[in-house]
Amino acid sequence: MESMSCLEITYICVNNIWRVIFAGASGGFLLLLSASWIYWGMQRRKFLKLKAKYFKENGGLLLQQKIASQGGSVETTKIFTAEELEKATNNYHESRILGEGGYGIVYKGILAADNNKVVAIKKSKICVPTQKEQFVNELIVLSQINHRNVVRLLGCCLELEVPLLVYEFVAHGTLFEHIHGKKRKGSSFSLELRLKIAAETAGALAYLHSSALMQIIHRDVKATNILLDENYIAKVSDFGASRLIPLDQAQLTTLVQGTFGYLDPEYFLTNQLTDKSDVYSFGVVLMELLTSKVALAFDRPEQERNLANFFVCLMKEDRLNEILDDDILNERNIETIKTVANLAKRCVRLKGEDMPTMKEVAMEL
Repeated sequence: MESMSCLEITYICVNNIWRVIFAGASGGFLLLLSASWIYWGMQRRKFLKLKAKYFKENGGLLLQQKIASQGGSVETTKIFTAEELEKATNNYHESRILGEGGYGIVYKGILAADNNKVVAIKKSKICVPTQKEQFVNELIVLSQINHRNVVRLLGCCLELEVPLLVYEFVAHGTLFEHIHGKKRKGSSFSLELRLKIAAETAGALAYLHSSALMQIIHRDVKATNILLDENYIAKVSDFGASRLIPLDQAQLTTLVQGTFGYLDPEYFLTNQLTDKSDVYSFGVVLMELLTSKVALAFDRPEQERNLANFFVCLMKEDRLNEILDDDILNERNIETIKTVANLAKRCVRLKGEDMPTMKEVAMEL
């Protein structure tokens, strides 16, 4: 064999050096890749353990047991994954926010796995209390409510620190927006339509009080919690403050919750929650429908700030016309308006025993 030239020797040396460098780089890359996989696997296991922890803490196992014991299916109370709802809300993007209140933020969600069905996803601001069994019982009762004027609960997600609730989507906004806010259309929101909405809302509350599996007290009845669909059908929503009362129990001692302007004074003073607390709040809603004035406004003169007090005062002085909405008042319907006003006045009496029941209110409307 002829001796190799200097050029050939140099080529072989360089080639070997590159092989060593490549081998070292490959080894380093494989080592980095392995470390990344190990780290990713550890993080995923940690994430799954955390989801399982939240699921258990939020009563997920108990919920599954109750669904199974009642012969329910995932369609009855669907348990969504955190990933499903993140995807449905575009990672809870601000453009998907439908509304925000004291109990949480409501997002518009689109469920890709369910033919792009549109839903409302409520994300609470505060952690659910430790009474997980009560939360699960409430969830199950709400999921079984079947009333055309109650927003239907479709399911929940229990894998996060704060549970998420998934409701049917109601497209036409809140009653508040139609009588006070951006959707107000003046005379087009007629007295007949307002009374139809009032009657539907009263019927839904009467159903919750006397026809559900257990008596359900909404505890935050107000114009922003009454939604309207495209046909102006009323849907009572937001059961974040609701409480269940066994049928053999007349009242429940609770921490006072609700919205000032709608809050039953007797409940506020005694902490004794009864179905009459909802009756009082509904009476204020009736007054809003007749006057198009908000329940509580600090920019009004002091004697007019609380709508319920001012409304009753004007009725006693036979000056009701001064506060009625001119868009709905005419000679043909004044007697109807007076009848409804008297009903509203009875709803806001200071003692619960003097108020009508929601069933009586619904029948009168």
